[in-house]
Amino acid sequence: MARGEGAEQYTATLLAATVKPMKTEIKAVKPKEQRRDTQKLSVWSKLCYAFGGAPYQITGSALGFFLQIYLLDVAQLDPFYASIILFVGRAWDAITDPTVGFLVSRSKWTGIGRMMPWVLCSTPFAVLTYLLIWYVPPFEGGKVIWYLVFYCLFQSMQTCFHVPYSALTMFISSDQKERDSATAYRMTVEVLGTVLGTAIQGQIVGGVSNCPTEPENSNSTNVTMNTTIVSLEDTKRAYLLASGVICIIYIICAAVLFFGVKEQKESGRKTSTPPLTFRQGLWVIMSHGPYVKLVIGFLFTSLGFMLLEGNFALFITHALGHRNDFQNILLVIMLSGTLTIPWWQWFLTRFGKKTATYCGILWAVPFMILIVSIQSHLAISYLVSVAAGVSVAAAFLLPWSMLPDVVDDFKVQNPDVHGHEALFYSFYVFFIKFASGLSLGISTLSLKFAGYVTGECSQPEAVSLTLKILVSPVPIVLIIIGILVIMTYPINEERRKGNRKLLEDLLDSESETSELGSSV
Repeated sequence: MARGEGAEQYTATLLAATVKPMKTEIKAVKPKEQRRDTQKLSVWSKLCYAFGGAPYQITGSALGFFLQIYLLDVAQLDPFYASIILFVGRAWDAITDPTVGFLVSRSKWTGIGRMMPWVLCSTPFAVLTYLLIWYVPPFEGGKVIWYLVFYCLFQSMQTCFHVPYSALTMFISSDQKERDSATAYRMTVEVLGTVLGTAIQGQIVGGVSNCPTEPENSNSTNVTMNTTIVSLEDTKRAYLLASGVICIIYIICAAVLFFGVKEQKESGRKTSTPPLTFRQGLWVIMSHGPYVKLVIGFLFTSLGFMLLEGNFALFITHALGHRNDFQNILLVIMLSGTLTIPWWQWFLTRFGKKTATYCGILWAVPFMILIVSIQSHLAISYLVSVAAGVSVAAAFLLPWSMLPDVVDDFKVQNPDVHGHEALFYSFYVFFIKFASGLSLGISTLSLKFAGYVTGECSQPEAVSLTLKILVSPVPIVLIIIGILVIMTYPINEERRKGNRKLLEDLLDSESETSELGSSV
């Protein structure tokens, strides 16, 4: 859309919304500044809202970093079956996102809101199914079905929690600055959640290993086998203990969100009449150019980081040889990301969100090249982990900070379509999850072709080479493609501020009309 055409559309929309029939009896109207002050959120409300994002990231980091190595080395599944579980589970998760998003958009307002009932009802089922993912059943024949079923069930319950929670951004305040601020709080807590997930899972699981550092008695086969069996059982219990701790945190965070955040009903807004069908909603959303470009751009960049995340534990263990330090290296990445989230929030407000995207995501590329180009060295591995965490922070913050801008732009260009905010978030998550499931399935299958041996402490050289390719060249190509797409994203700072001002004026005019009408 040309700049002149955009200005004319903004002006026409504003005039149509502000020119209203005058009432004979006029009641005192609150000033705009006073009405906007009522939309401001307290620090406590922002913190409670942010805590709701922790369960998704805590469980996501634990699954992302450890599920692959757990299925291969603890549950001891064949890499082919592990790849099926990872792909089908993520693909199913992706399919449930737009489905839940559509159902949420059609949900009716209740006494506790429209999004909160989903959060409340899904929590106990999500906790139970997550716990069962990390339990090794006592039978061999049905292991694949066991993990596939409970992985898919957990992803469904997690979707019922996270899609309405993501859309809740639009219902905690109508002020864009407050939403951006709440998003920064949320991203900080979410990255902290990844730290917790990585720390809890890594530190508990890292204390046990079914691979002895050095065989103490190579002449006694029986002693070595008994030691391995006992150690494997300890590892199974460690994974189960870590999942139990994470489940407790999940429940606490959900309770803080439920009791600490009040969902606001859109003032003066009505849902589309008649309501759009699923196909109509999909078409309307996917025909919005800025949304499509944003989704495609972050699809590629997120895919690169997810591919790195999914294979990094195996890469550290088998390619770099840091078997006893992999959990600490993962923890350093997450700590670095947590500490740099506030800095990236300042950067995007100072230099703009697109500039922050370029700088933040490309920052990791030279370090990804470094980690596979030089001989394995523990100090360099930690250095790369710190640098990677900086980019992880940007990759977490920026998509969720830019999605509300796309929704606002959509509202400006489609003033008669309302109540479909959840669909924007759910379809974004759909594409990200489906692609990540495909990439993880393909990468695990690649390990099988490279000769990965389940349960063995030493892997062939081809496995090491495959892991290096999966954590460096492939993610770098995906990141560069994503950045090139984001360069075409049309919502710059000028357009974002224009949308914000127009929507604020529309909200003010609706509030004035409502107050004038009530005085008659």
